[in-house]
Amino acid sequence: MAGAGFAVYTMINLSIYIIDVAVFIIGLIIGSFLNSVIWRSSVNKSVAKGRSICPKCKHKLVTKDLVPLFSFLFLRAKCRYCKKPISWQYPLVELATGLVFVLILNFYFSNLILASFLIIISCFLIIIFVYDLKHYLILDQILWPAVALSAIFRVVEIAFINKNYFQFLDYTLAIAIGAGFFGILYLFSKGKWIGFGDIKLAILLGLILGWPNIIVGLFLSYLIGAIIGTSLIFLRKKKAKSEVPFAPFLITGTFLALFLGQTIINWYLSLLE
Repeated sequence: MAGAGFAVYTMINLSIYIIDVAVFIIGLIIGSFLNSVIWRSSVNKSVAKGRSICPKCKHKLVTKDLVPLFSFLFLRAKCRYCKKPISWQYPLVELATGLVFVLILNFYFSNLILASFLIIISCFLIIIFVYDLKHYLILDQILWPAVALSAIFRVVEIAFINKNYFQFLDYTLAIAIGAGFFGILYLFSKGKWIGFGDIKLAILLGLILGWPNIIVGLFLSYLIGAIIGTSLIFLRKKKAKSEVPFAPFLITGTFLALFLGQTIINWYLSLLE
């Protein structure tokens, strides 16, 4: 009996491992697509039309140039045709997307509907993260569809799945706290401390995190931003008055809150006992 139990345990673990690998590979492929969306959005090209090209020499890329992660490694980070360096953005986005997909699946495996939503919405967050980091801009054509999708999902989830109508208050409060807080900063500083795009992004984050996770997400965002900002000033990469995109910090804090929010809340409450 012990041997049979061990065999079942091994098969379950192996199945989980296979699922994780499959999800990771899917994440790599989708990450490659997200890179395409980011670049095409920056040059106002349609995402649905045209072959992928090298951004520098404009040569059309073939399948072997587009294998997520492996093409970058095989080509030694250089374009096959013009030999110019390939941005590290491409493998990092692919790798990050794969890892985020696996983490979401493992953290929310007991609720696959929610996990599926979070995987989809994470694609929007990754695009916003990278685009704001590179161009200091949050694209409305990416943000508002994500807000609409999140709002529809939460309505369906609350009304037809959980049927806990008090959760409407949780998400409404989260939106009010996030967008309201940034709105006050925006008005008080006349747009110097925070961009208007960050206010709109807070609406999305409120729909994703809800109450009280939005507090954890905002706290971690500012903590990470302070650490990185101070480090950049110390290393003389930025000045105290230099503009720094805040969406990457907000999105990093959001992902951490999704995975560790309840643990952090429980830890904090334990300190008050």
